[in-house]
Amino acid sequence: MMRVLRTAHAWAGAVLCLLLAVLGLSGSLLVFEDAYLRLVMPQGRAAPSLAPDDLGQALDQIETRFAEEGLRYVAIGDEGFGLHKAVFHDGGAAYVTGDGEVAARWAKNGRIEDWLFDLHHHLLAGHTGEVVSGTAGIAAIVLVVTGLVIVWPSLKNFAWRLWPRSAARRDLVASHRDLGVLFAIPILVLSFTGVAMVYSGPVKSMLYAATASGPSPASERPAAGEGDVDWADALARAYAAYPEAAPRIASWPSRADAPASLRLRQPMEWHQNGRTYVYIDPATSGVLSTSDAQGLSRGDRAFNALYPLHSSGVGGFVYKLLTFLTGLALTLLGFVGVWSFAIREARAQKRRAQKRSVATTSFQG
Repeated sequence: MMRVLRTAHAWAGAVLCLLLAVLGLSGSLLVFEDAYLRLVMPQGRAAPSLAPDDLGQALDQIETRFAEEGLRYVAIGDEGFGLHKAVFHDGGAAYVTGDGEVAARWAKNGRIEDWLFDLHHHLLAGHTGEVVSGTAGIAAIVLVVTGLVIVWPSLKNFAWRLWPRSAARRDLVASHRDLGVLFAIPILVLSFTGVAMVYSGPVKSMLYAATASGPSPASERPAAGEGDVDWADALARAYAAYPEAAPRIASWPSRADAPASLRLRQPMEWHQNGRTYVYIDPATSGVLSTSDAQGLSRGDRAFNALYPLHSSGVGGFVYKLLTFLTGLALTLLGFVGVWSFAIREARAQKRRAQKRSVATTSFQG
């Protein structure tokens, strides 16, 4: 049984190593996206003013400037990166300062951070790539679990060694074992949370059962009138409803009778973009309805905590560093595992060739 498990683990790792390496490396680089952006874009090093008048004016300027480009929403800057990001329906986007100055404008995947995000989440292949990456996450969980079962008898030989001592197969196997044991829990956490983003339905059902809670009551977006949102007024009303919340995303109506919306992050929320919504009537800039993230069911709150766990939205620098190293470890695990597997298969092929040669010689004799 153990031999079959080892063979299945080795072949699955060999087949999936490149895909897991792509996901691991791209995820590692995305961990420090804000730091990279602050480095290359000095305008984003200071947090923008979130006062209703200042932010409202910035949103109005963005709407006016990009009215004909299919403006979808604006991700509002914060202390991590101070530029607002206007996102368009065609996948393009722009960074805009609090004063309305366009700092950068690009088409879909026209900047390295957007390209990496699309690579990590969709493998540059839309929904199909997303499903493949989610399936790869499931495979990573299976590989970690089977790997731990395989190495359990030899766990006494564990050493804090991250890099192979030599290119000899025994040292490659030892390094693969040590890396797998050391990063098993972080890889399981990141893989599971990544799978949850793709297969949200089954994961939510599992969380509802685990927390003995059902889904939160569905909140339908209310019908709204037509008009241009006065964002300063809308922000003031949203702040009155949630005084301690920070605005994260402003969205324009998707159709004529749909509301605009503000997405807020309350202090107790882990999710970087928050899960609290205020729906705005474009005709009056008044609040039509709200959805409070703190009032969701235990299962939904648990699910909302998975994305920040996956993307290092909580835990500060230490967790970011751990996530970064875990992505690198996933890549190295695949590289070392495939290297040792290739050596094993080459030796096995050589033995088979020698046996065939001996058999042929004996037959001819």
